Amino acid sequence: MLQAGSVQLLCLTASSGVPLFCRGASRQLPFSVIGSLNGVHMFGGGQGAALASCVTERGGRVAWQVFQDSVTLIAVSAEESSDASSELQLRRLLENTWNCMVLLLGLDELATVRNVERLKRDLRSCYQLIDAFLEGPAEGLGDLTHCADCLAPTHPDLLQEALDSFSRAADSEFGCLLVHGSVAAATEKWWRLAPQEVVLLSALVRTLGGASSCDHPVFLPQGSPTVPHRLLCFQLLPGVQVCVLCGPSPSLQRAEGELVVRFWAPVAEALRGCLALRQRGLPGSVPLRRGILGLLLVNRESRRALSSVHLWPDAPPDAPCPLRRWQLLRLFYVLAATRYFPPEEVQSERRHGEVLDEDFAAGFPHQPLQCYLATDECKCFGLQTPQHQLYLLTSASLPTFALRPLATHTLATLLGHAGV
Repeated sequence: MLQAGSVQLLCLTASSGVPLFCRGASRQLPFSVIGSLNGVHMFGGGQGAALASCVTERGGRVAWQVFQDSVTLIAVSAEESSDASSELQLRRLLENTWNCMVLLLGLDELATVRNVERLKRDLRSCYQLIDAFLEGPAEGLGDLTHCADCLAPTHPDLLQEALDSFSRAADSEFGCLLVHGSVAAATEKWWRLAPQEVVLLSALVRTLGGASSCDHPVFLPQGSPTVPHRLLCFQLLPGVQVCVLCGPSPSLQRAEGELVVRFWAPVAEALRGCLALRQRGLPGSVPLRRGILGLLLVNRESRRALSSVHLWPDAPPDAPCPLRRWQLLRLFYVLAATRYFPPEEVQSERRHGEVLDEDFAAGFPHQPLQCYLATDECKCFGLQTPQHQLYLLTSASLPTFALRPLATHTLATLLGHAGV
């Protein structure tokens, strides 16, 4: 489990290899290297070879992906890791980057590059959102899991009723209440959006900062890649935003002046209660055992997730710092997802014979349901059921034999209280 290395992201036109942007590491790769990376991929394609990724002499990794036969994205990692876990992270980065571009520019402008210089200028509007995925969020794992990061509010029914009423008044069926980028409540139609779209919209609202209100055109990469919608976003409290996807009406001024106060002022205390849950993610009444340093609960059906590394106000003396706990939780998820609990898209590739590199899980005659890992910093345990996955980060001093009963008890507790 290595420290995250520096990653550089390159975007070029697929037909001519003209660079469109370069993001990431402070020291940009020389133009000759960028040209070589694109050239070897184009050469392989011309020879009927699908070059998806490779490992460098120094242990780094390069991943390529072409979208719509128009744009080539290349991710170059300096991390000294050549296993599938590194490739999964780079694949997710390429997918997220493309979806960011479609979200803000639309598919038509990207699928047919008519004016390269104009496209370069337009892509600048995507930099802030792309950088958020490139750097990795300080909290949450939605960029990796492609599941919406959620929190469990203390008064969910009260907030849900306020959100539904506000959305109807705003002539929208798509509404969401976000607390520092995590979904506290959403309408039924919002949950019907593709999981990646929910993750993208949450990230976009987070990057908009502390603006009191905004009216932003967005395209839905899967649901509406060519026709834009209006994303109206309002700050209810610092760190708490409500947003709706709507058509031409209502105006931003009417929604902000009439609707926000009418529907959200009566639930101000409930909103403040959500802010108090920002780090823990679930109410203090949910009984968890002290040995747990962090957790990730994924609902495989609804594609929602709850995660936290701030479960206790006072962590054990031997516990890593919160930032390191997030890193360890992310690394354990990637390890488990690549070796034991593959995402649905990877399972589909296996069924159709599209997995190109050696598949670790193919060596098992069965589908693993549990896994664990012991390191000097912590111990980890993963548990999979038909509907859920639970990943636990625990103290290194916890006995290994106690991991399984701890995970089983924690999953039952969370399903009984958190409702994810």
